[in-house]
Amino acid sequence: MKDYKSTAEEIIREIGKNNIISAAHCATRLRIQVKDRNIICDENVQKIDQVKGVFYNSGQYQVILGTGIVNKVYEAFMDVTQAKEVDHRTVANNDAGKLKTALRNLSDVFVPIVPILGATGLFLGLKGVLFNATVLGMMGMSLQNVPESFTTIMTILCDTAFAFLAAFICWSAFKKFGGTPIIGFLIGLMLVSPALPNAYAVAYGSAEPIYGNRSPR
Repeated sequence: MKDYKSTAEEIIREIGKNNIISAAHCATRLRIQVKDRNIICDENVQKIDQVKGVFYNSGQYQVILGTGIVNKVYEAFMDVTQAKEVDHRTVANNDAGKLKTALRNLSDVFVPIVPILGATGLFLGLKGVLFNATVLGMMGMSLQNVPESFTTIMTILCDTAFAFLAAFICWSAFKKFGGTPIIGFLIGLMLVSPALPNAYAVAYGSAEPIYGNRSPR
């Protein structure tokens, strides 16, 4: 049986207990915020049993342990050091520049909705192939022969994600910054409410104002 406590104690000895400010872990790495990175010998840390590698990034000395192992070593590490426990993303943000932090927050908002956009992109590609005049000609059809029901289905598959993109972004943003995601989703839906002027009409300057002087109907 592997001795996770011994591994944790050896890591602490090499880093220096008084050199540790706080600790966290992700799926594979023990992330330690240290006072002085220069007093740590990477070669000695890498020789410790179960340690697969080390590197320093964004204010964290990161010890690669692997999935499953890192959780157990982290528990033993915290028992011995009584170090401050923090979220590893917070530690990274504290040492990063404002631009880097802003870009990270922006990416954290969009990453959860990438699968939606990816799936929609695949449907758009499929639609482009199926509705291509050459492909239809090979099947003895034309655009006029495509059933309206099929066209409607493809429109739903290809347009829904982009039509409600504001709702997805608001949901993800609220989730990222600690709000209530369902409220964010509701606000996003309000932004694409049919009671508001159509976005394309606004872009082309043909939208009717929702207040003030309106053109007679």
